[in-house]
Amino acid sequence: MSHSTTLPKAAPARVLACGAYLKNRACLIDGPRVLWSASHGDLIGAESREALDESVEQLLREASGPLHAVAHDLHPDFHSTHVAQALAARLGIPAIAVQHHHAHIAVVQAEQAVEGPVIGLALDGVGLGEDGSAWGGEVLWVDSSTAAHRWSRVDHLAPLLLPGADTAAREPWRMAAAVLHRIGRADEIEARFSPVVGEQAARLVRSLLEHKINSPSTTSAGRWFDAAAGALGLSVRQSVEAEAAMLVEQQARVWLQAHPGFDMPWRSLDLAPLVAELFSIGDQGVGSSSRGAALFHLGLANGLAHSAIEAARSHDTQTVVLGGGCFFNQVLSERLSATLRDADLVVLRPQSVDCGDAGLALGQAWVAACTLLADHSLQSPVEV
Repeated sequence: MSHSTTLPKAAPARVLACGAYLKNRACLIDGPRVLWSASHGDLIGAESREALDESVEQLLREASGPLHAVAHDLHPDFHSTHVAQALAARLGIPAIAVQHHHAHIAVVQAEQAVEGPVIGLALDGVGLGEDGSAWGGEVLWVDSSTAAHRWSRVDHLAPLLLPGADTAAREPWRMAAAVLHRIGRADEIEARFSPVVGEQAARLVRSLLEHKINSPSTTSAGRWFDAAAGALGLSVRQSVEAEAAMLVEQQARVWLQAHPGFDMPWRSLDLAPLVAELFSIGDQGVGSSSRGAALFHLGLANGLAHSAIEAARSHDTQTVVLGGGCFFNQVLSERLSATLRDADLVVLRPQSVDCGDAGLALGQAWVAACTLLADHSLQSPVEV
């Protein structure tokens, strides 16, 4: 049922981690071994939840000795969190919450035994932040591999409102409307979007944004991609996760292959002025959308690179770690990595697992193990 990989450095404690809410997969770190459960998919239906329950019991049976802790996401309402807390209570051991984007970076620290602190760029759709808001475009500092529980948020993408909350993640036009609101052009929302979504929906979204009703804030890179797709007219509603972002990437690739020297000087993590330009580009028709998509990708990559380079200098490190589902995007990954390497930085990303949530449990487990190591530092070492 489970399969194992080997870490270059033995884990400082024996920890079972219950993984993410989406693309869930649990794991156990046990000395140099990582035992992985099967993939359970998204923890929405009873079947996937029961599969996680069974996997956790199987991993527990495969452990070489008693667990020292159980790790889980910071979000209190996830089924994986409930499973972890129940198991910890049953075994009389700590349940340790690990912030989602912190865990993405720790995946690489665990699997590659990274020496010294790192700057982590964690980009995805959503993860609960320490401040209670939705994160997803994060620049983090994380201490060296055996002290990976020590971390801080250095920078982040500018926040956008989510008009209609979760609905906004499925309807990119809403995120484009949020950009118009952010730059003081909310009076354009109804005229621009009524023809594609109806007057009532457009008026509602404008009202939600102006009154900040049911419109939480997010720094999510995924939602910025949605905004770009909506501004370019590439996507109104998504039928599958990340559909809009993939459309923007496809368009950008077309343009960049035809214009290999193309660039977009940009140093800010506030992409609103850039997305504002995409509205006029989108109005020029489908043929121009590939140029707009390329502008967005290069602006995002250059803004992130500038922030990461500054953070690396101020925190005296040469290593940048990339984590989170947005790095499935090859245009973004390649452009950003090249710019960072040109600044003499080492760029690392997950190798044994993908960069998305399916590998998150390893980071959760590693951070929890480091937490235990620190807690026991004045006593006897944790035995593994």
